[in-house]
Amino acid sequence: MKKINESVPWEFILLGFSDRPWLELPLFVVFLVSYILTIFGNLAIILVAHLDPKLHTPMYFFLTNLSLVDLCYTTSIVPQMLVNLCSTRKVISYGGCVVQLFISLALGGTECILLAIMSFDRFVAICRPLHYSVLMHQRLCLQLAAASWIGGFSNSVLQSIFTLQMPLCGHKVDHFFCEMPVFLKLSCVDTTANEAENFFLCVPMLLIPVTLILISYVFIVRAVLRIQSTEGRRKAFGICGSHLIVVSLFYGTAIYTYMQPPSTASKNRGKMASLFYGIITPMLNPLIYTLRNKDVKGAFKKLVASIFLIKK
Repeated sequence: MKKINESVPWEFILLGFSDRPWLELPLFVVFLVSYILTIFGNLAIILVAHLDPKLHTPMYFFLTNLSLVDLCYTTSIVPQMLVNLCSTRKVISYGGCVVQLFISLALGGTECILLAIMSFDRFVAICRPLHYSVLMHQRLCLQLAAASWIGGFSNSVLQSIFTLQMPLCGHKVDHFFCEMPVFLKLSCVDTTANEAENFFLCVPMLLIPVTLILISYVFIVRAVLRIQSTEGRRKAFGICGSHLIVVSLFYGTAIYTYMQPPSTASKNRGKMASLFYGIITPMLNPLIYTLRNKDVKGAFKKLVASIFLIKK
């Protein structure tokens, strides 16, 4: 009999929706268009935030970090998905699967912390406007951004170590890409202990930022309600509205995927949730911030106008 610790496959077969082959072409088109929009949308935000002096503020500094996270996350999973949708042999190497696991955990954790930091930035801007420039100075912004990246990657190292220690049986993955729940389902042994370890690692990474965001917005709402002018209230809610939409989209699907035992999750619903926060949300983030933000729209118009002038 082959030993369990020798049963790690060299490659995995990513089943995805291969039991519904008629879906592969529509999914390929949807994923390709979503990926192109994600690349252009997030690169555009990074570019205009860098080029327009009006956007050299903490809010847009953190937004560029969010765009970078989304770019890296989708690039780590979508190209492989597109290749597999076009291939009859839908495989990924063991090393490639481990890389996807590590990156998805690292960048997912980074985004969790970053969204909480962005809510703190909004709290200071609305509740302490006179002290905003003093409190949110450049050094603090750099430290907070670094903390989000370091925290996300540190959490990924711990979770990846716990997950990769499990012996694996089988090589068929009923998913589009490799993430933690996939490895738990392939384990040859009882995963209760691993699920508990990963659950307690997910709690601070998911629930603590959510709690901080909720506390920030309690104070923000109280401060906004004290504003006398209707225009002032509308502007304050407009500033926070985009962030709240992004938080709801990201945390809703992430908590659904990572905060429940894999055995209780519906396979198709789990796959759709992963696709939503891994592909759809990074595509929507630039649109949400652009459509609801006059400063970003103005910066886009200036950038496009300058490009046309250069061509002429």
